[in-house]
Amino acid sequence: MQQRIPNFMSSPELSYSEKVSQATSFVRQQTDSVPRVAIILGTGLGKLATHITPELTLPYAEIPHFPQSTALSHQGQLVVGTLEEITVVAMQGRFHLYEGYPLADAVLPVHVMQSLGADILVVSNASGGVNPKYAGGDIMVMSSHINLMFRQNHQLSNASLIAPALEQPGTLLYDQDLIELALQTGRDQDFAIHEGCYVSLTGPNYETRSEYRMVRKIGGDVVGMSTVPEVLTAHSLNMRVLALSAVTNVAKPNVLTETTAEEVVDIARLAEPKLTAIVTNLLRTL
Repeated sequence: MQQRIPNFMSSPELSYSEKVSQATSFVRQQTDSVPRVAIILGTGLGKLATHITPELTLPYAEIPHFPQSTALSHQGQLVVGTLEEITVVAMQGRFHLYEGYPLADAVLPVHVMQSLGADILVVSNASGGVNPKYAGGDIMVMSSHINLMFRQNHQLSNASLIAPALEQPGTLLYDQDLIELALQTGRDQDFAIHEGCYVSLTGPNYETRSEYRMVRKIGGDVVGMSTVPEVLTAHSLNMRVLALSAVTNVAKPNVLTETTAEEVVDIARLAEPKLTAIVTNLLRTL
């Protein structure tokens, strides 16, 4: 997989808190709206943002200190608007560690969205299934994860705000009430939905036959390359978290077939109406 090396908008003379403050101030200069819910839309899932009545759409390139999305199907823009009469802020595209970004840059938007007012984070991703009971297009609600990214932040002296996220003890990171709400939406609307464990690897390559077997053996139901840094950061900021995985393919290690990024995007799009139903139902309860 070829990847474009991003141009970092680094300002070594600024502290991390100053970068967050400058990015937040820039967005606030464009809108007076205070979002209640932050949404991160992953691979193939950006269309949910089209259901938002937009007040403001900002390309990441215009926001101070924001990285740029380079992954396939990530549009790279921040949308502020209303959905089900609730003000939301949504990221159409996220930042992966495999794109070359340090952890501090990858999670900076979570700090900014919380600073704008959001106290709930709904985060989505496309994932590979390793649980044989799952099928492509299913939704898995994350109730736990296993972090195999093995990435430490080497900028702690200039990014003290994210230190708590790196030191989280094993705890309930995912909001049980939001999990139950998501599961009930699936039951009410009769689509396949599961509760399970997400295993995060750094990527960007898809897993080998042996890695799929390992992920399943240690307790994983799906595997992906994102989400966990954002969840840990949101939890350290006292945000309630709901994390949703769109299962794009189910690995069968004994008869493993090649997976392409285009296929992952296409199958993730099949899950978009289900993701939209969960998010809109959540907003109706607020």
